[in-house]
Amino acid sequence: LSSTCLPDIWKACAPVSAARAGRLAGVTPAPTRISRSGPAASTSRRSREAPAGALAACPLVRMVPRFSALAASSAAKGSLQTSKARCRVQTTGRPAAFAAARAAAPEEILRESRFVFLGVKPQMLDGVVQSLSAPVAASESVFVSMLAGVQLERLERTLGADKKIIRILPNTPCAVGQGVVLYCANARVTDDDLAAFCALMADAGIVDPVPEHLIDAGCAITGCGPAFAYMFIEALADGGVKCGLPRAKAIRYAAQMLAGSAEMVLHSGKHPELLKDEVCSPGGSTIAGVDALEQR
Repeated sequence: LSSTCLPDIWKACAPVSAARAGRLAGVTPAPTRISRSGPAASTSRRSREAPAGALAACPLVRMVPRFSALAASSAAKGSLQTSKARCRVQTTGRPAAFAAARAAAPEEILRESRFVFLGVKPQMLDGVVQSLSAPVAASESVFVSMLAGVQLERLERTLGADKKIIRILPNTPCAVGQGVVLYCANARVTDDDLAAFCALMADAGIVDPVPEHLIDAGCAITGCGPAFAYMFIEALADGGVKCGLPRAKAIRYAAQMLAGSAEMVLHSGKHPELLKDEVCSPGGSTIAGVDALEQR
């Protein structure tokens, strides 16, 4: 785009409109900076870890329960789902041993599965477990909970203190293998269990352990973040359309730019601020746009 179009794009990228702000319940997060410490280890990709207290008081955390409930309900429509070593269902690009399928009955899931995924609404947990009390008590499966806001302590009280339990918070980009699955586990889960779980989930994207007291703060980034990224893509595309680009091209350009920029952060090892500075040439259009955004 020519430099004459940039002011319109910067305006389009300004903070959300009053209508959108209403949908976000008036939440306006304070600016934060990512730690400059080295990349933290993760299961499948390099990632950066924010300082322990950076998001502890972040107002975005208040949005986590709504997102997590949505993710849980969309990721698993039935009361219980399972991944079974004997499953014959073929999934493109995944080994048959790790393919997923629904069993005929919850009792079969609890009897024959190594991992049982709990994908119900949090308020439904007690009723589901009570209706299957005998099979749950007899099960030797590892229970994997996607329930929003339900901590390991409550899961142990509900399922049984002797149960192996992993708590996860996935995000919607897991559907295309570019997501983040945050997890923590109780003391009964073995290293072998965790290794098998991480191998099972690896195709979803990054599978990363996090202390339970930080899991909601992490989900404020990984779980809520996609919605904010989509709004940024939409704003860039709106600016491009205003300057004459066809809508489809503008959206494609914006989405690919964001994907490429994310890969630069993940693979270069450089801090985002340094990468930003590398794009900004002296007196150029990019630094003019950065200035316009910072003034808002």
